[in-house]
Amino acid sequence: PAPPPQTGWERLRELLQRDERQRYPEETVNILKSAFTGGVVGWMYGGLPAFYQARKAFIERSHGELFQNRADAVQSAHRAGLRSFLRYGWRWSWRVAAFVTIFNTVSTGLSVYRNKTTISNFASAGAFTGALFRMHLGLQGLAGGFVFGTVFGIPAGGFLMMMQKLAGETLQEKRNRERRELYEQKLAEWQSRLNVTEVLGQTESNTQGGPETERARES
Repeated sequence: PAPPPQTGWERLRELLQRDERQRYPEETVNILKSAFTGGVVGWMYGGLPAFYQARKAFIERSHGELFQNRADAVQSAHRAGLRSFLRYGWRWSWRVAAFVTIFNTVSTGLSVYRNKTTISNFASAGAFTGALFRMHLGLQGLAGGFVFGTVFGIPAGGFLMMMQKLAGETLQEKRNRERRELYEQKLAEWQSRLNVTEVLGQTESNTQGGPETERARES
Protein backbone atom coordinates (compact mmCIF):
# COMPACT_ATOMS: atom_id res chain seq x y z
CA PRO A 1 0.00 0.00 0.00
CA ALA A 2 1.02 3.58 -0.68
CA PRO A 3 2.38 5.30 2.44
CA PRO A 4 0.64 8.42 3.85
CA PRO A 5 1.58 11.71 2.17
CA GLN A 6 4.90 12.98 3.41
CA THR A 7 5.19 16.47 1.89
CA GLY A 8 3.00 19.53 2.27
CA TRP A 9 1.98 19.56 -1.39
CA GLU A 10 0.88 15.93 -1.22
CA ARG A 11 -1.30 16.72 1.79
CA LEU A 12 -2.79 19.74 -0.01
CA ARG A 13 -3.68 17.64 -3.06
CA GLU A 14 -5.36 15.18 -0.76
CA LEU A 15 -7.90 17.85 0.24
CA LEU A 16 -9.41 17.65 -3.26
CA GLN A 17 -9.44 13.86 -3.50
CA ARG A 18 -12.15 11.46 -2.40
CA ASP A 19 -11.48 8.40 -0.29
CA GLU A 20 -12.57 4.80 -0.93
CA ARG A 21 -16.10 5.72 0.15
CA GLN A 22 -16.24 8.66 -2.28
CA ARG A 23 -16.13 11.16 0.56
CA TYR A 24 -14.13 14.35 0.68
CA PRO A 25 -11.82 15.06 3.66
CA GLU A 26 -13.39 16.56 6.75
CA GLU A 27 -11.41 19.79 6.29
CA THR A 28 -12.93 20.35 2.84
CA VAL A 29 -16.44 19.61 4.08
CA ASN A 30 -15.96 22.05 6.97
CA ILE A 31 -14.96 24.82 4.53
CA LEU A 32 -18.19 24.29 2.56
CA LYS A 33 -20.28 24.19 5.74
CA SER A 34 -18.73 27.38 7.08
CA ALA A 35 -19.35 29.14 3.74
CA PHE A 36 -23.04 28.23 3.86
CA THR A 37 -23.32 29.24 7.53
CA GLY A 38 -21.55 32.54 6.85
CA GLY A 39 -23.93 33.27 3.99
CA VAL A 40 -26.98 32.65 6.17
CA VAL A 41 -25.61 34.74 9.05
CA GLY A 42 -24.69 37.57 6.68
CA TRP A 43 -28.15 37.52 5.12
CA MET A 44 -29.82 37.74 8.52
CA TYR A 45 -27.41 40.45 9.66
CA GLY A 46 -28.02 42.65 6.64
CA GLY A 47 -31.58 41.68 5.79
CA LEU A 48 -33.45 41.87 9.08
CA PRO A 49 -32.53 45.49 9.97
CA ALA A 50 -33.25 46.52 6.38
CA PHE A 51 -36.63 44.80 6.55
CA TYR A 52 -37.73 46.65 9.70
CA GLN A 53 -36.37 49.99 8.50
CA ALA A 54 -38.04 49.72 5.09
CA ARG A 55 -41.33 48.66 6.68
CA LYS A 56 -41.20 51.57 9.12
CA ALA A 57 -40.31 54.04 6.36
CA PHE A 58 -43.18 52.77 4.21
CA ILE A 59 -45.68 53.25 7.03
CA GLU A 60 -44.43 56.79 7.64
CA ARG A 61 -44.68 57.68 3.96
CA SER A 62 -48.08 56.12 3.30
CA HIS A 63 -50.27 58.05 5.77
CA GLY A 64 -51.95 59.93 2.93
CA GLU A 65 -52.35 56.94 0.61
CA LEU A 66 -55.60 55.04 0.19
CA PHE A 67 -55.77 51.27 0.65
CA GLN A 68 -58.66 48.90 0.07
CA ASN A 69 -58.53 47.67 3.65
CA ARG A 70 -56.18 47.17 6.57
CA ALA A 71 -54.89 43.84 5.20
CA ASP A 72 -53.89 45.54 1.95
CA ALA A 73 -51.92 48.17 3.85
CA VAL A 74 -50.15 45.54 5.95
CA GLN A 75 -49.28 43.48 2.88
CA SER A 76 -47.89 46.54 1.11
CA ALA A 77 -45.67 47.32 4.11
CA HIS A 78 -44.47 43.71 4.23
CA ARG A 79 -43.66 43.71 0.52
CA ALA A 80 -41.59 46.88 0.93
CA GLY A 81 -39.72 45.30 3.83
CA LEU A 82 -39.23 42.04 1.91
CA ARG A 83 -37.66 43.85 -1.05
CA SER A 84 -35.15 45.49 1.28
CA PHE A 85 -34.55 42.19 3.05
CA LEU A 86 -33.63 40.48 -0.22
CA ARG A 87 -31.56 43.37 -1.53
CA TYR A 88 -29.45 44.17 1.53
CA GLY A 89 -29.43 40.59 2.79
CA TRP A 90 -27.80 39.41 -0.43
CA ARG A 91 -25.19 42.19 -0.27
CA TRP A 92 -24.09 41.07 3.18
CA SER A 93 -24.55 37.37 2.50
CA TRP A 94 -22.05 36.94 -0.32
CA ARG A 95 -19.49 39.20 1.37
CA VAL A 96 -19.57 37.29 4.66
CA ALA A 97 -19.60 33.93 2.84
CA ALA A 98 -16.61 34.96 0.71
CA PHE A 99 -14.68 36.27 3.74
CA VAL A 100 -15.30 33.11 5.77
CA THR A 101 -14.48 30.84 2.82
CA ILE A 102 -11.18 32.56 2.03
CA PHE A 103 -10.22 32.70 5.70
CA ASN A 104 -10.93 29.01 6.29
CA THR A 105 -9.33 27.95 3.02
CA VAL A 106 -6.06 29.75 3.79
CA SER A 107 -5.94 28.69 7.44
CA THR A 108 -6.77 25.07 6.57
CA GLY A 109 -4.23 25.07 3.75
CA LEU A 110 -1.50 26.36 6.05
CA SER A 111 -2.35 23.82 8.75
CA VAL A 112 -2.35 20.96 6.24
CA TYR A 113 0.85 22.09 4.52
CA ARG A 114 2.72 22.58 7.80
CA ASN A 115 1.01 19.51 9.32
CA LYS A 116 0.23 21.38 12.53
CA THR A 117 -2.41 23.79 13.80
CA THR A 118 -1.07 27.01 15.32
CA ILE A 119 -2.44 30.47 16.05
CA SER A 120 -0.07 31.91 13.43
CA ASN A 121 -1.96 30.04 10.70
CA PHE A 122 -5.19 31.84 11.60
CA ALA A 123 -3.45 35.20 12.02
CA SER A 124 -1.88 34.86 8.56
CA ALA A 125 -5.21 33.78 7.06
CA GLY A 126 -6.99 36.75 8.63
CA ALA A 127 -4.33 39.20 7.46
CA PHE A 128 -4.47 37.87 3.90
CA THR A 129 -8.28 37.90 3.76
CA GLY A 130 -8.58 41.37 5.28
CA ALA A 131 -5.99 42.81 2.91
CA LEU A 132 -7.68 41.16 -0.05
CA PHE A 133 -11.05 42.68 0.79
CA ARG A 134 -9.62 46.18 1.31
CA MET A 135 -7.02 46.33 -1.42
CA HIS A 136 -9.37 48.27 -3.75
CA LEU A 137 -9.06 51.24 -1.34
CA GLY A 138 -5.38 51.63 -2.03
CA LEU A 139 -2.33 51.23 0.18
CA GLN A 140 -4.05 52.66 3.25
CA GLY A 141 -7.01 50.32 2.84
CA LEU A 142 -4.64 47.40 2.28
CA ALA A 143 -2.81 48.14 5.53
CA GLY A 144 -6.07 48.62 7.42
CA GLY A 145 -7.44 45.34 6.11
CA PHE A 146 -4.19 43.59 7.04
CA VAL A 147 -4.41 44.83 10.63
CA PHE A 148 -8.14 44.13 10.92
CA GLY A 149 -7.73 40.62 9.54
CA THR A 150 -4.90 39.85 11.92
CA VAL A 151 -6.87 41.13 14.92
CA PHE A 152 -9.85 39.06 13.76
CA GLY A 153 -7.85 35.92 13.00
CA ILE A 154 -6.10 35.58 16.35
CA PRO A 155 -9.21 35.30 18.59
CA ALA A 156 -11.10 33.34 15.91
CA GLY A 157 -8.22 30.89 15.64
CA GLY A 158 -7.89 30.65 19.41
CA PHE A 159 -11.58 29.84 19.71
CA LEU A 160 -11.41 27.16 17.00
CA MET A 161 -8.31 25.61 18.56
CA MET A 162 -9.97 25.58 21.98
CA MET A 163 -13.02 23.81 20.53
CA GLN A 164 -10.79 21.23 18.88
CA LYS A 165 -8.86 20.66 22.09
CA LEU A 166 -12.11 20.13 23.97
CA ALA A 167 -12.97 17.46 21.40
CA GLY A 168 -9.74 15.64 22.37
CA GLU A 169 -7.61 16.29 19.28
CA THR A 170 -7.14 18.82 16.50
CA LEU A 171 -8.21 18.14 12.94
CA GLN A 172 -4.59 17.56 11.94
CA GLU A 173 -4.02 15.11 14.77
CA LYS A 174 -7.23 13.31 13.85
CA ARG A 175 -6.28 13.27 10.18
CA ASN A 176 -2.78 11.90 10.92
CA ARG A 177 -4.24 9.22 13.18
CA GLU A 178 -6.75 8.16 10.53
CA ARG A 179 -4.01 8.05 7.87
CA ARG A 180 -1.79 5.92 10.10
CA GLU A 181 -4.61 3.54 11.03
CA LEU A 182 -5.69 3.18 7.39
CA TYR A 183 -2.13 2.51 6.27
CA GLU A 184 -1.61 -0.09 8.98
CA GLN A 185 -4.91 -1.75 8.06
CA LYS A 186 -4.00 -1.90 4.36
CA LEU A 187 -0.53 -3.18 5.23
CA ALA A 188 -2.00 -5.94 7.40
CA GLU A 189 -4.42 -6.93 4.62
CA TRP A 190 -1.59 -6.96 2.08
CA GLN A 191 0.57 -9.15 4.32
CA SER A 192 -2.39 -11.47 4.90
CA ARG A 193 -2.98 -11.86 1.16
CA LEU A 194 0.74 -12.41 0.63
CA ASN A 195 0.79 -15.20 3.22
CA VAL A 196 -2.23 -16.85 1.61
CA THR A 197 -0.56 -16.65 -1.79
CA GLU A 198 2.62 -18.24 -0.43
CA VAL A 199 0.63 -21.07 1.20
CA LEU A 200 -1.29 -21.75 -2.01
CA GLY A 201 1.93 -21.72 -4.02
CA GLN A 202 3.58 -24.16 -1.63
CA THR A 203 0.53 -26.45 -1.68
CA GLU A 204 0.46 -26.44 -5.48
CA SER A 205 4.18 -27.21 -5.57
CA ASN A 206 3.71 -30.16 -3.21
CA THR A 207 0.78 -31.40 -5.26
CA GLN A 208 2.82 -31.36 -8.46
CA GLY A 209 5.82 -32.91 -6.77
CA GLY A 210 3.85 -35.94 -5.53
CA PRO A 211 3.14 -37.61 -8.93
CA GLU A 212 6.67 -36.88 -10.15
CA THR A 213 8.13 -38.63 -7.09
CA GLU A 214 5.90 -41.68 -7.62
CA ARG A 215 6.90 -41.95 -11.29
CA ALA A 216 10.56 -41.71 -10.31
CA ARG A 217 10.11 -44.57 -7.85
CA GLU A 218 8.34 -46.75 -10.41
CA SER A 219 11.09 -46.23 -12.95
